[in-house]
Amino acid sequence: MDISRRQFVAVLGASAGALLAGCTTRPADRTPPPAKPEVDSSYAAMYGPLPNERFPVPAVDLKRVPSRFYRQEVDDPTGERPGTIVVDTSRFHLYLVRPGGRALRYGVGLGRQGFEWSGRAVIQWKQAWPKWTPPDEMIARQPELAKWSSANGGQPPGLDNPLGARALYIFKDGEDTLYRLHGTPEFWTIGKAVSSGCVRLMNQDIVDLYDRVPTPTPILVT
Repeated sequence: MDISRRQFVAVLGASAGALLAGCTTRPADRTPPPAKPEVDSSYAAMYGPLPNERFPVPAVDLKRVPSRFYRQEVDDPTGERPGTIVVDTSRFHLYLVRPGGRALRYGVGLGRQGFEWSGRAVIQWKQAWPKWTPPDEMIARQPELAKWSSANGGQPPGLDNPLGARALYIFKDGEDTLYRLHGTPEFWTIGKAVSSGCVRLMNQDIVDLYDRVPTPTPILVT
């Protein structure tokens, strides 16, 4: 499923040409970009729209997501017990360990500084269509978020909510770590470090993971 080096270079070149088109009218710049590879129909269905959600979730444009971040069953590389969630921050992958040496692998995005917490903990709580309350230090950096402060009741659920369709809350020793596994509508950020610190998955993936994970569930972040 991975895009070949030749296809990658071709797509990259086409993107650069599109950016330059606003500055010049050379004939070469008007050449249509090469067609991108077709997405396997099973993945297209997996990441299709979710019309029955409280807030209907649109389909993911998988041509904007590297195929190594599509949800798939793989050989378990973690050695952890079945039922454990493992976040591999170096590869932007999350694994849900299954019996028989197998695991479900999901692509994730991380914070700009990576993931600042690591170790073992548990998913102690989970919520569908959660409310989001930015911490005070984030509001200090981004005053425009003050309207969603705890004093103002937080940001209500919805497609624009940064926590997306589901959130799984990480606790350690009975205390909330303030880190979450959560959805995002910004599927193009999967495999990148651009958020404020939590682990985000495509909304279709966090819905799938949410349905598979009871509470408490052990989690290991490496």
